[in-house]
Amino acid sequence: MEPTGTSVSAGPSPSPDGLATEAATALRIEHWGEDGARTLTGLDALHHSVGESSSRHWVDLIDPSPELTTAVARELGLHPLVAEDIEERNQRPKLELTGDHVHLVAFAIAYDREVRTDEIDFVLGRSFLLTVHTRAWDPWTAQHLREGAGPLLERGPDFLMWALLDALVDAYFPVFDRLEDEIDDLEDRIVDEPGRDTLERLFQLKRSLVEIRHVMGPQREIFNQLTNRTLPLIAPDNVIYFRDVYDHAVHLAEEYDSYRELVSGALDVYLSTVNNNLSLIMKRLTGITVVFAGLGAFAGIFGMSEAGAAFARTEAPGFWLVTAAIVALSLTIFAILRRIDWI
Repeated sequence: MEPTGTSVSAGPSPSPDGLATEAATALRIEHWGEDGARTLTGLDALHHSVGESSSRHWVDLIDPSPELTTAVARELGLHPLVAEDIEERNQRPKLELTGDHVHLVAFAIAYDREVRTDEIDFVLGRSFLLTVHTRAWDPWTAQHLREGAGPLLERGPDFLMWALLDALVDAYFPVFDRLEDEIDDLEDRIVDEPGRDTLERLFQLKRSLVEIRHVMGPQREIFNQLTNRTLPLIAPDNVIYFRDVYDHAVHLAEEYDSYRELVSGALDVYLSTVNNNLSLIMKRLTGITVVFAGLGAFAGIFGMSEAGAAFARTEAPGFWLVTAAIVALSLTIFAILRRIDWI
């Protein structure tokens, strides 16, 4: 299969031996043809597979170097711009029809205190599916691949792409379950201990949701295009399967909206809790001030010069009556404030 454009410049070319060594570990080919299904590795195997007009194959690249990506793209006849986008690894979710190939960029999501996203490139051709990803995403965990890739390739590379996308989206649900548990725990912490750590965790969770939105928003539209657009490389009988993936994406989007509202509500509760605690502190300080106001007034009226006479027991009885009245009044105020929970 001849390339549809000029080759992509990838700097100094590696030695053939070095490229072959990398291809042996980073390149995996699932082949299906008249002789059945089998697994192949290496660029030579890819060359022979592409040369068989009746065969179908899945080319899986794991953390490839730019040189290996260029070599595989040239072998599959990809447009140079498609190969360049794959090499950059900084795309947003998108779906593009370039020549005879469909280039789809999707993202896997993982969550462990923070959200991590991994770009996955799908290139669908008439007889092949190319996937390029990091080692963080393992396509073989998909339940549809339990019996191997052969039965899926037999129904077409587009059916294999559906199986991988379906597994990719289904993997979002456990992530959302952990987010829900995190939000529930955060709501409890806001009520029990609304401190600095709780506020930092709250903002961290908001950042995670924003990062998920950057992936899920465009990706949902991509799945919608797969069900509504007439793509020449997707069989009409397989469109209904992509519609199921789109339904899952819509369901996840609804859950995301509810989580975003819960986190926003949790922030409002946090601010209300902090304000209530501040009001409680001010209330108690006010109560203490009221209790000691009488004692302060007594000390101000009579002065510390009366202390010597009081300890010498030469002070007039009126002094002791006023003192007793002030102390009694302070105790009465303390009891009243204690009763209304001001102290």
